[in-house]
Amino acid sequence: MSEAFPLQALLDLAQTRTDDAARRLGELIAGESESQHKLELLENYRAEYQNRFTEAARNGIGPDAWRNYSTFITRLDEAIAAQRLAVETSRQATSSGQQAWLAQRNRLKAFDTLSQRHQVQLVKQSQKQEQRASDEHAAKHHRERIQDDE
Repeated sequence: MSEAFPLQALLDLAQTRTDDAARRLGELIAGESESQHKLELLENYRAEYQNRFTEAARNGIGPDAWRNYSTFITRLDEAIAAQRLAVETSRQATSSGQQAWLAQRNRLKAFDTLSQRHQVQLVKQSQKQEQRASDEHAAKHHRERIQDDE
């Protein structure tokens, strides 16, 4: 009968926490990607709108249209600045999530190593017991043959 790994509960907990950290890291990476995509969309839209403004200015526009274009471009610039901040915040969160996952993975590896050592020790003990039983059987068989020969 094999002896249970005494730290199995901790190994299971470490596995669960590693899985949770990996899932959270995946969510953070997806959020960072989405945040970066929004920034790119805003920057592309701003470039398109700037081109429209430039084209309209070449063709001659009134002061109200000029003001509207300028005001909207300013708002786009503010939105882009806010989104850049969101991207940076998201990157920092992803980095922290990665560090948390690595820490959990290292704990799991440590418990797994202990579990493997425990299993190796059990196998060695079992092999010793089998060898001892085999030696005793061979010795008994040898004694019986000697007694039979006498």
